[in-house]
Amino acid sequence: MKVERDKYVDWLRALSLCVVVVWHWAFTILEWKPSGPEPTSPLGFTSGLWILTWLLQVLPLFFYVGGHVHLLSWERAKARGVGIGSFVWRRIRALALPALFLSGVWIAIGAVVTYTFGVDWMWRVVLLVLSPLWFLGVYLVLIALLPVALWLHRRYDVLALIWLGGASLVVDVVRFRYGVDWVGWLNMIIVWGLAHQAGFFYDRIVILPRRYDIAVLWTGLFALFGLVYSGIYPGSMVGVPGDKWSNMAPPTFVIVALLLFQVGLVEVLRPAMERVLERPGWRRVNAFINRYSLPLFLFHTTGMAIALGLSWWLFGSLGTKIPPDLKWWLERPIAILGPLICTAPVIYLFGRR
Repeated sequence: MKVERDKYVDWLRALSLCVVVVWHWAFTILEWKPSGPEPTSPLGFTSGLWILTWLLQVLPLFFYVGGHVHLLSWERAKARGVGIGSFVWRRIRALALPALFLSGVWIAIGAVVTYTFGVDWMWRVVLLVLSPLWFLGVYLVLIALLPVALWLHRRYDVLALIWLGGASLVVDVVRFRYGVDWVGWLNMIIVWGLAHQAGFFYDRIVILPRRYDIAVLWTGLFALFGLVYSGIYPGSMVGVPGDKWSNMAPPTFVIVALLLFQVGLVEVLRPAMERVLERPGWRRVNAFINRYSLPLFLFHTTGMAIALGLSWWLFGSLGTKIPPDLKWWLERPIAILGPLICTAPVIYLFGRR
C-alpha cells in the first residue's frame, strides 16, 4: 500500500528554501568598492528590523525537516534491502553533483573573464554567487554522518539532543569567555547536527497535544529573548554589518533557541495549514514549489548576477542607495522580478540536467 506523502513536510521544506531565495533577492544591497562588490543588508541601517529574522531565518527549520525526511527515506530503503552505505552515497551524489556542476561553471567563467578582460574583482563575484551553497556543504556532511546520527538516536534517544545542545553551549563559553575563536566553527556541525537530529523526533512531536506545541513555542521565544537581551548575542539571526559577531557564521547557541521557537510555531500552525493544503489549488501550488524549490535555490544567485549585469549594462548603474531610502523600500515587492525572470531560463536549461 502506498503511503501518502506528508504535504505539510513538503510545504515546510520548499517554503524554507523559497524564503532564503526571496530574502537574497529583495534584501541584498551591493556596494561597489575598488576590490569589487561588497554585500550588505538593510538590517544594518534600520533599527529593530532584526526581529523579522526570528521568522525569516528558516535554516533551522530546513535542517529539522531534512532530518525527518532522511530518517523516513532510510527506513523505506532498509525495508527494500538497501544498505546504509549505498543509501548515504546515493543521497550525497544526488545533492553534490548539481552543486559541483554549478561551481565548475562559475569558476570557469571567473577564470575566462579575469584573464581575458583583466577584471580582478571577478573572483569576488564568483564567491558571492556561490556563497549561499555553504549550507549544502554542511548538509552533505550531515548526510555522510547519518550512520552515526542513527546510532545515537537508537542508543540514546532524546539524550542525543541534550548532549548536542550542551556541546553547542560549551563551545560558545569557550569562544566568548576565553577568546578561543576557532572553536566556534565546531558549531557548524554541532548546531546544525542538532537541528537535523531533532527531525528524527518529528513523528513524536506531531502527535503531542496542542498545549505541548504552544509550550515549545514559548520556551523557544523566552530563550531567544533571554539570550539576545543578555547582551552576549546579537538580536539578528543573520549576519549584520557592525555587529560584534554573527549568530550564523558560525552558529551560536541562539540558533538552538530559534529551532525550538520555529518547531513550536509550525506545529501550532499545522491544523490550519493542513486544511489549506488539502484544497485543490493549494495542492497544485505545493507540488509546483516542491518541484522547483531546490533548482531555484541552486541557481537563484546566478539569475541575480545576470539581472544585476543587465541592469548595469542597460542603465549604467545598479541603482543601490546606501543607506536605503523610502523609494528603495517601496521597490522591494518588485525587486524580485528581475532575478526571477533571469533565473527561470537557467533552471530550464540546466536544472533537469
